[in-house]
Amino acid sequence: MKKTFKIALTGAAMALLMSSGSVLAGARDYVSVVGSSTVYPFATVVAERFGKNTGSPTPKIESTGSGGGMKLFCAGVGTAHPDVTNSSRRMKASEFEKCQGNGVTDIIEVLIGYDGIVVANSKKAKQMSLTRKDLYLALAAKIPGPDGKLITNPNKTWKDVNAELPAVKIEVIGPPPTSGTRDAFSELAMEGGAKKFEALRALRKEKKSDSIMEMMDKLGIPPSAYNKKGKKVFKAVTHALREDGVYIEAGENDNLIIQKLEANPEALGIFGFSFLDQNSDKVQGSLVEGNMPSFDNIADKSYPISRPLYFYIKKAHIGVVPGITEYAAEFSSDRAWGPEGYLADKGMISMPVELRAKYASDIKNTVPISGL
Repeated sequence: MKKTFKIALTGAAMALLMSSGSVLAGARDYVSVVGSSTVYPFATVVAERFGKNTGSPTPKIESTGSGGGMKLFCAGVGTAHPDVTNSSRRMKASEFEKCQGNGVTDIIEVLIGYDGIVVANSKKAKQMSLTRKDLYLALAAKIPGPDGKLITNPNKTWKDVNAELPAVKIEVIGPPPTSGTRDAFSELAMEGGAKKFEALRALRKEKKSDSIMEMMDKLGIPPSAYNKKGKKVFKAVTHALREDGVYIEAGENDNLIIQKLEANPEALGIFGFSFLDQNSDKVQGSLVEGNMPSFDNIADKSYPISRPLYFYIKKAHIGVVPGITEYAAEFSSDRAWGPEGYLADKGMISMPVELRAKYASDIKNTVPISGL
C-alpha cells in the first residue's frame, strides 16, 4: 500500500520555498541587510554587538544607498533577496507598490532616530555660513534670472551667489541620485531655498491647470511640462542639480568625500552628521540659517537640514531566516538607540521615549505598515 506524507509549512516558509525554488534549510543562516550609506555605520555596530553577544552569525550589512536598497528589498521574497533595508528617508509610495507587486506584502517599518545633513569643508579653510537660498543658487541647474525666467545657472563663485560670501570657486562633492542623503538634501535644502522666490513658491502650491500654465510661462518653463501638477514641476526644477562640474558625485561612500575635502580645502561636501561627528578633527560643518549642525540643534529641529532614519523588515523572512527579530531587538534596545546608547556615540540623534516604545512594540509584534 502506497503511503503519502504531508509536510506542513508556515505561510512565510512556503512563500520563501516557492520563490527560491529550492529547499531552504541551511540556505542562509545570517541576516542580510542592504541600503543607506548613512545608516550603514549604525547598522554595522549593531550587527557586531548582536554577533558578539549571541554567538550567532553576524548580519551582513551592505551599503547600496537608500534607493538601491529599496530596489533590492522590493525585488521579491526568498533567500536570494535581503531581509532588511536601511533608508535615510521614508519608503516612497512607488517603492511600496513595487514591493506589493513582487510579493513583498508585509513590511515592518522602523523609525530609528534622526540625522542632520551637513555641508562641510576642511578645517584648513574658513568655516562657511550659508542659507538654503545660497545652496539653491549655487547648485541648482536652473535659477530665476533678472527677468524672473529660469536660466542656466551662471554662478561661478560663492560671491556670485551672495555678496557676503567669499570669492571662492563653487565646488561641492556629494552623493548620487540613488542616495537617501541626496533625496533629503534636495527636499530640505534645495526646495527650502527655492521657496524664497515668490514665483517658484506659488507654483508649488498651485493646482489649477490654467494658473499653472500662466506661472510656467512667466518662469520660461517649456510647454511639455504643462500636463504636470505645479508641485511636480517645482520638484523637477529644484531637484535638478548642475552638471557643469560644480556638483561632483562621489558615490555612496561618505568617507571618500571626507578624503576629497582634506585634499581640496576650498571644496564643500554633503553627507550625514554622523560622519562629521566621527571626523571632527578633519572637517567642520557650515552654519545653515545661522545654526550649527549639532546633536541639540538637530534634535530640536533648529538646524533646518535634518531628517529621520529608518529600516524596513520583510515579515515573510521572520522565522525562516534566523536572527532577524533578535537583530532588530538589539537595534531597538535602549542600550543601542537610547539617548545614552552606543549609537548616540556614533552620531545618531535619539527619538523621544514614546516613539522608541512604539517602534520597539511594532518589532516585537511584527506589525506591518498598511500603506504609504
